[in-house]
Amino acid sequence: MTAISPTARQEKTACILCSRNCGLVVDIDNGNFVKIRGDDDHPVSKGYICQKAARLQHYQQHADRLQYPLKRQPDGSFVRVSWDEALGDIAQKLLAIRKAHGGDAFAFVGGGGQGNHLGGAYNRQILAAMKSRYAYNALGQEKTGDFWLNGRYFGRQTCHTTEDVEHADYVLFIGTNPYQAHGIHNARDTLKAIKKDPDRTMVVIDPRRSETAKQADIHLQLKPGTDAFLMSAMLAIIVREGLHDREFLAQHCNGFDAVEKALRELPVEDYVARADVPLELVTQVARDFAKARRGCVRIDLGLQQTLHTTLNGYLEKLLYLVTGNFGKQGGNNLHSFLLPILGHTDERQVRKGKSLKRTAYHGMHPIAGIYPPNILPDEILHAGEKRVRAVFVDSANPALTYANTGAYERAFQSLELLVVIDVALSETARLAHYVLPAASQFEKWEATGFNLEFPENAFHLRHPLFPPLGESLPEPEIYTRLLEKMGLIPTRFPLLERIARLEPAASGHLGFMAALGATLARHKEWIPFAASIVYRTLGKALPDNAAAAAPLLPLSIGYANEHYAAVKRAGHKGNRLTLGSAFFKAILDQREGMVMSRHEMADTWRFIKHKDGRVHLEIPEMLAELRALKDEVPPGADAPFILMAGERRSYNANQIYRDPAWRKVDPHGALRMHPEDAAALELADGDKALCDSGLAAIEVVVEIDDSVRRGMVTLPHGYGQRYNGGAPAGPEINRLTASDHCDPLSRTPFHKYVPVHIRKPAAAN
Repeated sequence: MTAISPTARQEKTACILCSRNCGLVVDIDNGNFVKIRGDDDHPVSKGYICQKAARLQHYQQHADRLQYPLKRQPDGSFVRVSWDEALGDIAQKLLAIRKAHGGDAFAFVGGGGQGNHLGGAYNRQILAAMKSRYAYNALGQEKTGDFWLNGRYFGRQTCHTTEDVEHADYVLFIGTNPYQAHGIHNARDTLKAIKKDPDRTMVVIDPRRSETAKQADIHLQLKPGTDAFLMSAMLAIIVREGLHDREFLAQHCNGFDAVEKALRELPVEDYVARADVPLELVTQVARDFAKARRGCVRIDLGLQQTLHTTLNGYLEKLLYLVTGNFGKQGGNNLHSFLLPILGHTDERQVRKGKSLKRTAYHGMHPIAGIYPPNILPDEILHAGEKRVRAVFVDSANPALTYANTGAYERAFQSLELLVVIDVALSETARLAHYVLPAASQFEKWEATGFNLEFPENAFHLRHPLFPPLGESLPEPEIYTRLLEKMGLIPTRFPLLERIARLEPAASGHLGFMAALGATLARHKEWIPFAASIVYRTLGKALPDNAAAAAPLLPLSIGYANEHYAAVKRAGHKGNRLTLGSAFFKAILDQREGMVMSRHEMADTWRFIKHKDGRVHLEIPEMLAELRALKDEVPPGADAPFILMAGERRSYNANQIYRDPAWRKVDPHGALRMHPEDAAALELADGDKALCDSGLAAIEVVVEIDDSVRRGMVTLPHGYGQRYNGGAPAGPEINRLTASDHCDPLSRTPFHKYVPVHIRKPAAAN
């Protein structure tokens, strides 16, 4: 950071590096961030900040920023073209592909990203335009197993659980390192508070002695890939000793009898031995968690991207459900959303013999409206006549961040049309036919869409801090222009524009909403493109050029209607007719974000979507997998090492930091290895080695570290970018990860369990 000059101005915004999106106060001078600190007025983070947010200048200004639309030439180079030429040609090619091959020939990849969520209302329109439902994104390689379970447990996959760690007196952190990964309220402050309180207990279950584990009261350093064995053993201990909450289960749950029967059949001692942790300690943790007054469970990708992905999620939820730690302060709860981030796969249609939209090659159906990225290369390369032929990639870099980089490169190079919308010339963008420059997250109106709080929830609409770089455009403008080029919507809506312009502000836009409804009733073919219509009409009437935020008005009205009492409790004024528009105005006005609702604990049960209002514990597929555990032989058992690919570290953040100069430590993204393993291979600290998964081998730098178990090695995510056209900066870990090494139900990749060989490089000649 440079010194602050007299011309600097101060603004409020938010961090964009993880799902917490902490509020920031920034000083800006001459188009640069010169000082960044936490915002005390932010309704959630309240001044908290971690070391990563302080270096956002490396995102805003770097050599890979895109300024103009680019078209790839036959020799692989790019030339600058106009927006009109680029969008006109893209529109023509899309329409031709749709006409010749139908909607199944198109897939959309990415969209959103951390804190880049307003564009989601607009980018999904291209799927409707192409008559396709094939949406692939990062959630599909991280969370869809969890979403599938939520549908079974709670009635819809849009139900989502959160954890009240800050009020719990007993916390299980399983496969997560919040000290580095955050993900919980003001992570490092919360961890410190638990550690200092003698009446609170922190247990970490992780193969590595992570930074969080070092602060824990108990660390169960299990063998990689054995989470299901350990959690099922803990549950069996709880049930056998009668420590389950019978009153809670009788009042709120169905299906416990089947679960209890399966748990009582488990060989506890054998399963704990497989996990390679002390039986006495496991028994103590199971007992104490069950007896805790307020216990909760926090998990993350360490549990969701290893063996038994979906079963792990099932068992993790059983831990807090069978002990009654759900729907109360300090436990796990459901919460509300303002932005509709998730959809729902209605499995009842399958059971009734109706079909879901399945992919051509793998026959995979969506979960929460999302398809798993692991299968996309096959759907492009091996699907025959019905293969995917055109792909849009938005705010994502699948060639580097999704499993099997080699397969993605081959698949994308075979497409008839690949369009990338991004702020940077990424590895994926270098493969595209057209690269369209998006304004950065600080050059446009944007929002924090991960509203994961309960009982108090918040929303933050962020205003632009800088003008767009070069000719870059915000995503709402890009997609709206494309729809117009495709002839799917007109370029003007005179009546709606006039009503939006002339309607008194005090009306709360009610006249506009009525006119919009009438317009869409007359032109039903425009309904899928309502976001762009609202953007082109109401958007022009919003203050401070906040047109991109226009779709938040109908969402605000819907949220206020669904959660009327909670919105009123948060201090928003109005009646059933006007509360939604007042809510929308508060979103626009409050630059530091605002509390959107204050629920009561009892509202948890209103969020459940089963008709009986109860949690359904019996999930036959999961009970069958639980019973099959005893006969399992782990994959890759002949490999001497298990790689945990994608470890969270101090300076790996995510892929939006392309310039490696942002890192203060770990420039190589070193391979962490136990000292005894390194000695056996005659490797010293700083030596180069080859990490070979059988799919590929990459060169790594060894870091000797006794925090990892013997037989385990780790590599971080967030590396491997070819910054400014140079060599990869650190490990390209997804050259090691195979597409078919994944959970059979959700197709979530086993990134945290990759069997590998480590060896010295061949001696130079």
